[in-house]
Amino acid sequence: MTPYPELYILRHGETVWNAEGRMQGALNSPLTDLGKAQAARQAAIMGTIDLQGFDILCSPQGRAFETAAIALARHVTYLHTDPDLVEIGLGDWAGKLRSELSVGTNYVEGPDGALELYERAPKGEGFKALEVRCSGFLAKLTRPSVLITHGITSRMIRAIATAEGAQGIHDIGGGQGVVYHVKDGVQKRLE
Repeated sequence: MTPYPELYILRHGETVWNAEGRMQGALNSPLTDLGKAQAARQAAIMGTIDLQGFDILCSPQGRAFETAAIALARHVTYLHTDPDLVEIGLGDWAGKLRSELSVGTNYVEGPDGALELYERAPKGEGFKALEVRCSGFLAKLTRPSVLITHGITSRMIRAIATAEGAQGIHDIGGGQGVVYHVKDGVQKRLE
């Protein structure tokens, strides 16, 4: 059993830059119509859950905030943001199309992009620093929480909360329009 409280974790819906294959990191792009529909799907999932006693914390980045406004409108009147929930920093690659990067094509696209690119970004945050940030964030939680965040940050938080650590980031699963529930170190994907 892990020392963390019960968590519901949402990744923001698809953005214009996601659809283009552009690296976002600390930059922002608005949700697409599909992204808004994915957030509405998350709202339907969260609408079946009693969140009394839960804290609701959101990344301050626009795409996460926009998703939270749709997905959790029935649950909150005010969204609390936490800078520890921002997406992994991408340094020199922020805002660039994956096709523009000088890394060849030896990477695998997944539901949250090509994970190895997030680790290799010049002047980027990298997985070790992200793990430290996310571990510190989880350590300060005192109540069950709903977290609205980003693809790579979500993966790291869930990998830590399930006791996999950074090495589990590749196998923990991802995607948009779903909700991950983590309780007592066990993750369930809610669709």
